[in-house]
Amino acid sequence: MIENLAEIELEQNGSKGRYVLRGPDGAEAEMTFTRVGEHRIIIDHTEVPDVFRGQGAGLRLVTRAVEDARVSGKKIIPLCPFANAQFRRHPEWADVLEG
Repeated sequence: MIENLAEIELEQNGSKGRYVLRGPDGAEAEMTFTRVGEHRIIIDHTEVPDVFRGQGAGLRLVTRAVEDARVSGKKIIPLCPFANAQFRRHPEWADVLEG
């Protein structure tokens, strides 16, 4: 269950980064992004292994990116189809949506 997942970790390397949820069996759900300048990030890809499906892992990853963008004053360009769909479902995120 998702309650057993560790906290979301943020990994960054240069202009690339990812948010990761690790399950107890070592499986990883991830959302990758690219920083564009100082004030924008592009969400490139979200991948949720079957072991996490139906538990809200993908939504947790996108939500964390939204929260971090708010704190840092950044805008998000959701190129990933999953992230894009989440932005359409969550109009309260419009403040961080680049557009």
